[in-house]
Amino acid sequence: MANISLEFRANAGDSEPQSRLVLILGQLPNLQRVTWAQVKGKLQPAVSEETWQSALSTLNPNPTDNCSLYLNYATVAALPSRVSRHNSPSAAQFLTRLVRTCLPGGASRCIVMVCERSEVFASACAIARAFPLFTRRSSATRRTDKRVVTVEFIIVGQDSGPLDAPTLECLSNAADGVRLAARIVDTPCNEMNTDHFLEEIKAVGNELGIVPTVIRGEELKKKGFGGIYGVGKAAEHPPALAVLSHTPEGATQTIAWVGKGIVYDTGGLSIKGKTSMPGMKRDCGGAAAVLGAFKAAIKQGFKDNLHAVFCLAENAVGPNATRPDDIHLLYSGKTVEINNTDAEGRLVLSDGVAYSSKDLCADIILDIATLTGAQGISTGKYHAAVMTNSEEWEAACVKAGRNSGDLAHPLVYCPELHFSEFTSAVADMKNSVADRENAQSSCAGLFIASHIGFDWPGVWVHVDIASPVHTGERATGFGVAFLLALFGRASEDPMLNLVSPLGPEADSQCEAMERDSKRRRLV
Repeated sequence: MANISLEFRANAGDSEPQSRLVLILGQLPNLQRVTWAQVKGKLQPAVSEETWQSALSTLNPNPTDNCSLYLNYATVAALPSRVSRHNSPSAAQFLTRLVRTCLPGGASRCIVMVCERSEVFASACAIARAFPLFTRRSSATRRTDKRVVTVEFIIVGQDSGPLDAPTLECLSNAADGVRLAARIVDTPCNEMNTDHFLEEIKAVGNELGIVPTVIRGEELKKKGFGGIYGVGKAAEHPPALAVLSHTPEGATQTIAWVGKGIVYDTGGLSIKGKTSMPGMKRDCGGAAAVLGAFKAAIKQGFKDNLHAVFCLAENAVGPNATRPDDIHLLYSGKTVEINNTDAEGRLVLSDGVAYSSKDLCADIILDIATLTGAQGISTGKYHAAVMTNSEEWEAACVKAGRNSGDLAHPLVYCPELHFSEFTSAVADMKNSVADRENAQSSCAGLFIASHIGFDWPGVWVHVDIASPVHTGERATGFGVAFLLALFGRASEDPMLNLVSPLGPEADSQCEAMERDSKRRRLV
């Protein structure tokens, strides 16, 4: 593993650039508000005030720019000064890129992030994405020295005081969650099969004092989890449903996060081609995000019941593999005719959401998955596709994306027009659409929703992260920051409350409108 420690501090301390590399970055108007006294301790004697001011005057971000202050030891970089309404004010994607390109390697490095307080959470998570943990390069395995990256925030604008200890702890836990999720997604299946993923879940459980519930192998079949069992039964390592449950005293509602954990997806007998199969180690991105977010959320104090449900399987090819034309009975009690074994994620998630409704009695169910290739066509490489039975939660998801840097954009929710795509002559439904040009990503989400029922009275949210789960060859840990922000109002942490989609003013407006509290309170 990459031996890089990420430390968030109120003050990173003074040090010459030659002994500790430094990167100072932010939007240009924010950088221009920084006084020389705030940064000189990290730049002198190599960099003078005149050099600092001269560098700021040369920056012309389009959309970003950077200027060396002293060789490659000290650099100042500018983020886009303005972003569109569908981007995060933190410019999180650009921030990650600048950290990767402008901060050279070294045993001791410092990042000084200049931003407004409302952008601190998204910025911290974006910085965390620039430091992936997983590597199997031989040079990395021989290295024993510990490398430290210290992150300091300079807050500008209103409430410009230094970050307090609880806020720094929140940022550290969120960053750890992002890096944990990215590490799991980056790890290939020969090291991250269902056995190994269960070990990751148990390790988080041990840290939090929670014993996971695990239903595995033939027990899944006996208990009626035909979706998870049918997808994973051909693999060497058996499929599993695992649940981490946090049930504090005083909880007033129950939330379930359901993650798709396909540790590798060959496509099954509807096998993928040689160009589309590489990268399918990332098909567990939803479950990885749930694990990272659950760990951080509980550490920061979660006030309501929260269940992390992991639907784990390897979609393998073998004598026991599910065949097209097979019919499976899912946990919902509904039958599914398989017409595409490569549409497996919706099968395991359907069992997960049905379990969340029937056994966990959840009021709010959110499933998150690398579900469809069509997601990238629908909403692109940077925005998750979200759909929900609640217009209010749809808006909340978009706002949580902007506040967290894990961007999101709505899909069409129209079951009366789209669910007929799954019509079967011999079962309750097929598992893949008849017309692949008719809102594929929306239809895939509707398949999952059908197993709790379109008239289910609770809140259901579906998040498709197929494209934003990675950038190039590396995982992003996408989903962790999004979940923490979306459910920030259920947290005891002030920072997560700050980035939650509704603030106190909006809360009072909602109360005046007398909306259903279960659909309103967390967002």
